[in-house]
Amino acid sequence: MKAEIIAIGDEILIGQVTDTNSGFIARELNQVGVAVGHINAISDGRQEILDAIRLAATRAQLVILTGGLGPTKDDITKQTLCDYFDDHLVMDESVLAHVTDLFERFGRPMLEVNRQQAMVPSRAQVLHNPNGTAPGTWQEKNGVVFVSLPGVPYEMKHLIKAVVLPKVVEQFERPYILHRTLVSYGVGESFLAEKIEAWEDALPENIKLAYLSNLGKVRLRLSAIGSHKAELEAQVEQQIDALYRLLEGITLAEEDSDLELSIQKLFVKRGFTLATAESFTGGGLAQAITTIPGASAYYKGTVVAYATELKEQLLGVPASLIKTHSVVSVPVAEAMALGVQQALGADFAIATTGNAGPSKGDSDEAVGTVCIAIATPKGVKGHQFQMGKNRTRVVAKSLNKAFELLYQEILNF
Repeated sequence: MKAEIIAIGDEILIGQVTDTNSGFIARELNQVGVAVGHINAISDGRQEILDAIRLAATRAQLVILTGGLGPTKDDITKQTLCDYFDDHLVMDESVLAHVTDLFERFGRPMLEVNRQQAMVPSRAQVLHNPNGTAPGTWQEKNGVVFVSLPGVPYEMKHLIKAVVLPKVVEQFERPYILHRTLVSYGVGESFLAEKIEAWEDALPENIKLAYLSNLGKVRLRLSAIGSHKAELEAQVEQQIDALYRLLEGITLAEEDSDLELSIQKLFVKRGFTLATAESFTGGGLAQAITTIPGASAYYKGTVVAYATELKEQLLGVPASLIKTHSVVSVPVAEAMALGVQQALGADFAIATTGNAGPSKGDSDEAVGTVCIAIATPKGVKGHQFQMGKNRTRVVAKSLNKAFELLYQEILNF
């Protein structure tokens, strides 16, 4: 079964708003066995909407539209759907009562344009929207279902989960679709492809592999389709096990269990604590760690010593060391890690120092040069890398590399 998603709104096409609705809908549909064949972003024009839904009807059994249901003149989705279905708008008394109640509850005057929110195509099934004034609709033509939803994300999400998906499950026969993703750290896409080439060539026809490379990590996504859920899960699990064996020695994590979460579980299980000292990453390590609930069970805190003198004052890095090796160097990174380890009383510590650019700062090292050190109960080990010249990418890649190095170290304890 195929679905198509149509996101309506000039604000999307001019880059004023990012379309997050389509991604959410696609994920939810996949979980109930509906594959999305196309996602289309179009303007608020009548002809554009008509062209999009006519094309979608030729290649999908389910078409979901978002946007264009508001009270202003540029919101024309309902009327355009009436044109397509040869229908007309009528006042829905239940929707009107809901809209009236919302305005009375918030003590706001209700205008005629707000009353017009209760106008719906006469032959459409109305999908009640408890979180807003614009209802959704469910319409069918020539065996294709058209669902129109408000573009406000939290309103759309409720309707998808509470109304649309249950109706889809009830009305359509669907296969099982399963996705499993392994995330590898520290190796390139080409290296991985060569290492698992024979395994990839031998994959069953119903299982596909996709590579998604980004900032020092590569996602390996297995997508499978089948008639029996348990059999499909067992089949994919077998292939995941094979991948782990083939990629032994490479840092791996499941996508639904990020490396940071895997690190947290290991620290908590083994009773160790962690501290961080950051320069050019500016607290990025601390943010990634503390985003995960339960981080307080093992994470002590961070020292963001951005200025060179603070590395000396707060972390105890000798001025002579900085003068001899420069502030962007492995010895300084190691001294920072040991300094924060001692200052915060942690078992492990990560330290970052580098030149993210665009200028060189207090070091003559080339832009993109970064040094990362991991202090453990047994000592400290630093590493130097070249992460490129784009500042944002240098920081992001360095954060990923730091967690990869920490994960490798904690596995030894």
